[in-house]
Amino acid sequence: MSEIFNTTMDPTKHQLMAAWLPQQDWFAGEGEPVLETLGGFRLDDPAGEVGMEFIVVADTATESPVIYHVPLSYRGQELPGAEASLLGTSEHGVLGKRWIYDGTGDPVWQAQVRALLAGQVEAQHQNTSFTLEPLVKVQRPAQDGVEQADTEIRVIRRPVAGGSASDAATAWVSSPWSENGVAVDGAVLEFS
Repeated sequence: MSEIFNTTMDPTKHQLMAAWLPQQDWFAGEGEPVLETLGGFRLDDPAGEVGMEFIVVADTATESPVIYHVPLSYRGQELPGAEASLLGTSEHGVLGKRWIYDGTGDPVWQAQVRALLAGQVEAQHQNTSFTLEPLVKVQRPAQDGVEQADTEIRVIRRPVAGGSASDAATAWVSSPWSENGVAVDGAVLEFS
């Protein structure tokens, strides 16, 4: 289960995400975002090498905050061939230099998301070590099984409170977060 360190990162995850988000075609803000973490969860790497976090953030730089879902993977070494997914590097106060990627470009992230879909792993709490996150749910509407190996994973980058996946989805993952002090959840990953 995930071990969360009470330490510093330089630059912080928010700083790396704030520089990366405006470069994405689904970014809806103007200028550099001001980010606030609203919620999310983690997955474990069975080998214990790659950290995986699914972060729901609000960009509060505009009058109407915009909600984003940014899945990250953290590695102790550069991932060859994944330069396009690299947000940057950060100095972790305990683990040292970390390479931080958009999780979609990381094969360990892909494998663990498929394992979550198959019910082989469980979501971990975002901020508490060695703790499951029971509010993360895999939804499978009206079907017995989903073949995870052939499943396409799509990150819902702009999740909506109470939102489900698209009509084409065979399954989806919903995650909790807090909006204006109110606990909500919505789809953050979908499979087709």
